[in-house]
Amino acid sequence: MNWTVLKTENDYNGALKRLDEIFDALSGTPEGDEAALLTLLIENYEGEHYPIPNPDPVEAIKFVMEQTNLNPKDLVGILGNKASVSRILNRKRSLSIDMIRGLHERFKLPYEVLIREYRLSS
Repeated sequence: MNWTVLKTENDYNGALKRLDEIFDALSGTPEGDEAALLTLLIENYEGEHYPIPNPDPVEAIKFVMEQTNLNPKDLVGILGNKASVSRILNRKRSLSIDMIRGLHERFKLPYEVLIREYRLSS
């Protein structure tokens, strides 16, 4: 089949079905090339129709901590002292520019995630 930009839900579902059929195709084969193209088309369609919003900064920090088995004490120095880390993780304090830079440098968290506004708890 000659694939084009996915414009409808039927196009999208057809692409998903076909990708499922050829998912294990070897790279460099016609089916492997088709799978690579379908992946791009599907990602494009999902980005337009099912966007996933960026997490708020605190959730992003907690996710990185979970994924890398870090404890709050491991953030001391990046987020300040132990009390600062606690206030950040409990949403009692906003991130400063220096904290954002440190989180970006250490964990490669995107700036656009870290600078997002989020609610502080009272």
